[in-house]
Amino acid sequence: MAPRTLSRSGTEPLWRQLQRELLTRLDAGEFADRFPGELALVDEYGVSRHTVRQALRQLRAEGVIVAERGRQPRVAPPAEIAQPMGALYSLFASVEAAGLSQHSVVRTFDVRADALVAERLNLEASTPLIYLERLRLAGDEPLALDRVWLPADLAQLLLQADFTHTGLYAELARRTGIKLDHGREEVHAVIPTAAERAQLACAHDVAAFAINRLSHARGRPVEWRHTLVRGDRFALTAEFSAAGYRLLGPA
Repeated sequence: MAPRTLSRSGTEPLWRQLQRELLTRLDAGEFADRFPGELALVDEYGVSRHTVRQALRQLRAEGVIVAERGRQPRVAPPAEIAQPMGALYSLFASVEAAGLSQHSVVRTFDVRADALVAERLNLEASTPLIYLERLRLAGDEPLALDRVWLPADLAQLLLQADFTHTGLYAELARRTGIKLDHGREEVHAVIPTAAERAQLACAHDVAAFAINRLSHARGRPVEWRHTLVRGDRFALTAEFSAAGYRLLGPA
C-alpha cells in the first residue's frame, strides 16, 4: 500500500498534519475496532517514529486516545456520565440519567465541628455540622469520593436517612423543606493519591476532577462539598452562543 500523503512544502509541522488526519479518520469511525500502532503509522504515512509519537502525544493529551507504556494505543471510551456546566445538579440523578445503577458506601455520617468549613459557610468555628462521606458507585464500579458538610441546625433530620441509595438533595427537600437555589462550583484536574486511586479503583495514569461546591438556599450558605470524580468516567459539557459572548482572553 502506498503511503498516505502529508504536505512537506508548507509551514505546518508533519506531526500536526498527522494529528488532524487521524482525528478525521476517528470521526469517520475508521478505528472503531482497532487503533494502529506507532510502526503501522510510520509505514502508512512515510514519516519518522518521532513524528508519530508527537501526534499521538497530543491526541493523548486531548483525551482522544489512551496509550500506556508498552501497549498499543486505543481509542478512549466515551465518558459514561456527562454533566452540563452552569446547572445545579445532583450526581445521583446524573448517574441514573445515564442508565446506570447508583449506590453508595457510607464511610462516615455524624455531627462534628470543622473551623475551615464553618468559615466557608459563614458560621462560627465551633458550629455543629452534619458530615457525610461516601464512596459513590455507578454500575457497581467506583465513580467518586464525596464529602459534604451542612449546618446541623438546618439538616439534623438528615441523620435519619439511609444514603446507600438516595440523593442528598432529594432527602434534604423531603425531610427539611430546603431546596438549593444557587451556588458556585470550582473544578480542578488532579492526580489522585495512591490511597484515593485504591478507593476509586482507577489506573495510575487516570486523572480526576476535584470539585468544590458551595450551595445556597434563600440567601444562606447551606452546603460545602468536596468531590473527587474519576476522569475516565465523568465529563463536563458546556454550550455557548455568540449572544452575550465576551472574550476574556486570547482564543
